[in-house]
Amino acid sequence: MKRCSLLSLVALLLTTVAAGAASGPTSDDCLACHSDKTMTTKRGARTVSLFVDQKRFAGSIHGPLQCTSCHADLDGKDLPHSTPLAKVNCGSCHSDEAAQHAKSLHGKAVARGDALAPRCVNCHGNHDILPVKDPRSSVAAMKVPFVCGQCHREGTSVQLNRNIAQHDILENYSESIHGEGLLKKGLVVAANCASCHTAHSILPHTDPNSSINRRNIAATCTKCHANIELVHRKTIRGELWEKQANNLPACVDCHQPHKVRNVFYSQGMADADCMRCHANANLKAVDGRSMLVQVSEVASSRHLKVACSQCHSQVNASHVRPCETITHPVDCTACHAEVGQQYQRSTHGQMHAQGDANAPFCKDCHGTHHVLGKHNPESLTFATNVPDLCAKCHREGHKAALLYTGTEHQIIPRYNESIHGKGLLKSGLTVTATCTSCHTAHRELPASDPDSSVNPKNVPATCGACHHGIEEQFLESVHSAKETKTDKPLPVCNDCHTAHSIRRTDQDGFKLDIMTTCGRCHGEIAKTYFDTYHGKVSKLGYTKTAKCYDCHGAHDIQKIADPRSHLSRANVVATCQKCHADATRRFAGYLTHATHHDPKKFPFLYYTFWGMTVLLVGTFTVSGLHTLLWFPRALQMRRELRAEEARQAEAEKDPGKTPPEG
Repeated sequence: MKRCSLLSLVALLLTTVAAGAASGPTSDDCLACHSDKTMTTKRGARTVSLFVDQKRFAGSIHGPLQCTSCHADLDGKDLPHSTPLAKVNCGSCHSDEAAQHAKSLHGKAVARGDALAPRCVNCHGNHDILPVKDPRSSVAAMKVPFVCGQCHREGTSVQLNRNIAQHDILENYSESIHGEGLLKKGLVVAANCASCHTAHSILPHTDPNSSINRRNIAATCTKCHANIELVHRKTIRGELWEKQANNLPACVDCHQPHKVRNVFYSQGMADADCMRCHANANLKAVDGRSMLVQVSEVASSRHLKVACSQCHSQVNASHVRPCETITHPVDCTACHAEVGQQYQRSTHGQMHAQGDANAPFCKDCHGTHHVLGKHNPESLTFATNVPDLCAKCHREGHKAALLYTGTEHQIIPRYNESIHGKGLLKSGLTVTATCTSCHTAHRELPASDPDSSVNPKNVPATCGACHHGIEEQFLESVHSAKETKTDKPLPVCNDCHTAHSIRRTDQDGFKLDIMTTCGRCHGEIAKTYFDTYHGKVSKLGYTKTAKCYDCHGAHDIQKIADPRSHLSRANVVATCQKCHADATRRFAGYLTHATHHDPKKFPFLYYTFWGMTVLLVGTFTVSGLHTLLWFPRALQMRRELRAEEARQAEAEKDPGKTPPEG
């Protein structure tokens, strides 16, 4: 063994002298040497590290103990000690576990000197032992299969040298319902190796005391699967449960020990019992409802492998009519717990909890015995069928529409004529948005609810589920609450595109309406726009002239001072060139929203306009007055001219006659 460094040895000797009459070395004394990472020893041909990580030891369950509590042969001895030390006897504190281990297969292998036999340290570790409930522990539930797999995995020395009949144990367990629950879903309550074989009293199944002996296996399984006989009577006919008097089958007769999977077992017999009555077309309930169950519908449904009694869980096989004990409708949340929680929180669920007869329940949307997956075209919840499904209540005049007091009406027709509706119903694009895409399938809430998917603060994320790139642009724009801090409501998708009657943005109607849409918030700016050439031409119905979004952008609108803005100094020329290919910087200096109505912002235009107006009005006023004042004189002159013309005409007829003086 390498010796401690000189300084460590001096420190150790000084500590020992200072300790005086102490009974033995303390943990600090031991760590003075064993905290050296280079400290090793030879054990046969192997070099073994004697390093002890002080931090990990202090954090272990044995941290409060002294080294001599386990290494008892050092108690009362001086340091440095002789080597090797005696092996630690864990049984000095853990007597019950030690006794169980000694009687187990592992303990007997240790007793006969088997080098492959596992000891305490192989499973629990040595200086870093943690409680079994600590996720970091080597024997925590999630790690147990791998601890056992060190020996019981196919190809290990134990498997090869001991000729054990069970092969691929770890692999089989990993693929079992227990293994999937533990390793894939993180259910730490799922059975692991120690749950069935115990942790320390591991015995062969032939031993009468073994937890997996045929006589004891039921008790082992029922630690988790309580009342298993009652549960099984719902899916297995009575005579199969007990083939011979007082001779019950053991769990492993049906469930393979390491391959436990519920898909291996036929559930048809319980269904056959139910169908003896429910195949009768004349069977009626007390309220007159048909109780007929079509076998063909069940055979093609998602619940084909689910027994009747798993849904109708209140049936009692001891009754002549097992279903007469059913007092409540089927509880779908027994399997669909997360969906059930969403439904209970939703408007539909709250109405149902209050006993509202108009509230839709699971079967209203999914059906009863013919439940199909949402990707099946025949399913009620297939994308192209969703609008009609929701329309059963939400079409104008139907029960949900009659109860609705909001401003949205004709929802279904508007959706059908929208770009989403046409894409879904006319083009068959099943990836386009349906009712459930926006309102969710099971968590429908009013827009006023902060948790609603159509609440204004959540609308961008809802639309962004399909329009991801646009959402990214919007979240960086001035309309985003992330960028603009204000008490005023900021616009979101449905403010510009509406909720249900969404149109294509390249349609003339959308282009002509967009200025009015923007004007709902930017009223004064919209007025100035309509005073410009662009605005006046737009009023005439010409759609190819520039609209708000042509200059400012559609979803990536920024303040003009922002370098990212389409109208920033660096970008404004390129923006104008989208329509005016020859645009220059001087051209781009055109004041788009300039108006003669604002003396503060545009005083030059204001005073020029009014100056020219006064000049023109004054000129025409003076000219008008002059004309009015001159009009009587003009009439007199016209009369005199006509009289003169008459005299001249008279003189021409009688030359000797002198025309009278006027």
